[in-house]
Order: sequence, then structure tokens, then C-alpha cells
Amino acid sequence: MAVRSQHTIRHDVETAGVGLFTGADVRLRFRPAPVDHGIAFQRVDCPGSAPIPARIDFVVPKQRRTVVAHQGVQVELIEHVMAALAGLQIDNCLVELDGPEVPGFDGSCQELCQLLQAAEIVEQDQLREVISLQVPVQVSSREEDTDVTARPMKRDGLAITYQLDYGERSPIAPQMLTVELTPDLFVQELAFARTFIMKAEVDQLKAAGYGSRVSYQDLLVFDANGCVIENELRTPDECVRHKLLDCVGDFALIGSDLHSYVNAYRSGHRQNQELVRRILSVGQSLNVARRSAS
Repeated sequence: MAVRSQHTIRHDVETAGVGLFTGADVRLRFRPAPVDHGIAFQRVDCPGSAPIPARIDFVVPKQRRTVVAHQGVQVELIEHVMAALAGLQIDNCLVELDGPEVPGFDGSCQELCQLLQAAEIVEQDQLREVISLQVPVQVSSREEDTDVTARPMKRDGLAITYQLDYGERSPIAPQMLTVELTPDLFVQELAFARTFIMKAEVDQLKAAGYGSRVSYQDLLVFDANGCVIENELRTPDECVRHKLLDCVGDFALIGSDLHSYVNAYRSGHRQNQELVRRILSVGQSLNVARRSAS
């Protein structure tokens, strides 16, 4: 089984933006971290609060987003940061922010990837833990018509197929795409893909007090006819590419590299997170490699 060295960034970098859900102005800073630190989020606006590890056992249930919490402090909408870090193979990083939610930017993680690349990704003197599946692991629901299955793969790495299909009446057409992840491919093929939502769903969220500062330029909003409102698609299949981006961020909550082929049909954050839990729960069926780098 192939293993690689862990990575962090050489120096601090920061940016700022607005939270999609809370509407808060938030400053975000990426900081280097030592080997085996992993990814953690720290609320600097909550004095004395500890960093929150970005691992599945710190995830709390929320609709439409991934949220981690520890000792009464939480950070919302971490999936795009997690996708950028995992996509670039940055394993150790402290993410500081002065608000409750990661900024939404344009609904993608393109700006985050550019920022992290500017911070200079550096190799560390410890190998990255790898989980390589020996048996299939599945999360499926007939009622919700969703399925996400991870299977052993003959070669090293992580490959994901996502099948997006909301039915015949949906204004968003079915889309399917398979990617075999590398940092270059992630930046070129997935990082630019933006969050998408129906106009009716936006209206419901705003009526509930969410997204007060979100405009049609901040994400992809589809009308009932399948047209994007006051925006343009970056690729015809941008929606399925964003679903793959979310998968990368959610699967990173496992806290190690995953060598597997994953087929996801209509899955969301909740199903992706449950897959991570099930993979970790069948540890006796997994091959985990961890060594010190020479």
C-alpha cells in the first residue's frame, strides 16, 4: 500500500467574507500545524475555547451543511474548507475564524485553494495514515432513494462517482461524473463548482431567517424552468461537480487518506458522514497503514 508524507502550509494566510447562513462578517485564517495535528477549527471570538477537531465524532446534525462542535462552541459550513484542504493534500492546519460560520465566498472553494497555494504547501517528516477498504461499506435508504457505497479498489487512491438525479420533474437534469482524485485534478475540475439551490428553497430559507445577505451571485439559484438566475454555469455539469466537491470534504472527516472507489447516488452530507462512521466502525475489516517517514 502506497503512503505519502504529511503536509502543512509554510506560513499564515487569511481572508474574509460573509456567512451564507448567518450573514455574519467573518475573518478566516489558515495556520501551519505540526505532524499528526490534523485539521482543527478555532473560534477566536470565543476566548478560552479549544480547537475543534475536524473529525466525524465532532460533527453535529444540521441540514444542508457540515457543522462541528466541542464544549459548547460550534463552527458551521466547514465542508468547503475541508474539501480544499483534502483536495490539496494538506493534512495539518489550524483554521481560525472570528465568527460562527466559514464564509461562503462564491459557493465554491476556488478562492480557498488559491489562498492555500499562496501559503506554500510543504512536506513533513511523518507519513500520512491510510485506510484501505477490504470489504464494501454501504449507506442506503429506499425511502429517500439514496445510496453511497465504498468498495475496495485494486490501485491506491480515491475515486468517486456521483450520480445526480432528482427525478423527471426536476428542472436540474440528471448528471454523472467520475473523478480519481489528485491535487491537480481537484483544482482544475472540482474547486470552481458552486453550491446550487432552487429559488423556492431560497425563499423558504430566507423566511426562516437564513441567508439574509446572500445574492444570486453568491451561489447558483435555479428557477422552476431550470434557468440560473442572474448568474451563469461554469460548466454544463457544475452541479454534479459540486456534489463531488462536497464528497471530498465530507470524506475528509475520516481523518486519514481513504483508498477506495466510492459510488454515490443522490447522497448529501448526512449520508456521506454516515458512510465515514460505518467505515470507521468496521475497523477489523480495514487495512490501516501508518509508519514514520525516514
